[in-house]
Amino acid sequence: MEGLLRLLVAGFVATVLLTVVLRGSQLFGLTRMDLPLILGLWITPERERAKFIGIFVHLLVGWPLAAIYAGLFWLAGGPSWWLGALAGSFHALFVLLVVLPGLPGVHPRMASERTGPDPTRHLQPPGLAGLNYGRRTAVATVIGHVLYGAVRGILLQR
Repeated sequence: MEGLLRLLVAGFVATVLLTVVLRGSQLFGLTRMDLPLILGLWITPERERAKFIGIFVHLLVGWPLAAIYAGLFWLAGGPSWWLGALAGSFHALFVLLVVLPGLPGVHPRMASERTGPDPTRHLQPPGLAGLNYGRRTAVATVIGHVLYGAVRGILLQR
């Protein structure tokens, strides 16, 4: 039971940190990617409500990933900050090269790079590595995910 509680707390803390880094990057003008808005608009068409809902969606997505990280740590012989940071790097690459470019195909309120504008307000597609939201989007994403993994590794150490 103690291990499960530690897993849940570590996942929550790391996900909050990742959310703060990504949201802060947008608020400080490092990127135009508004992750809470993107995630929230998947659930509701109301843009202002979507930002709030999106924060909770990101937290809920981060928790199951905590179990994947814990499994990787177990396979590698135990958690550490550097192993978490390495896992976070691969996690960021997956997000940048697979998840973000694939969003227009599944997001109900995101434009595609292959279709023209229509009268409905749509989100701009992120593009490869989120570059449509600015060149520093990839940097902010990598930093956030490396911190996510490192914190996971630190909090799961005995």
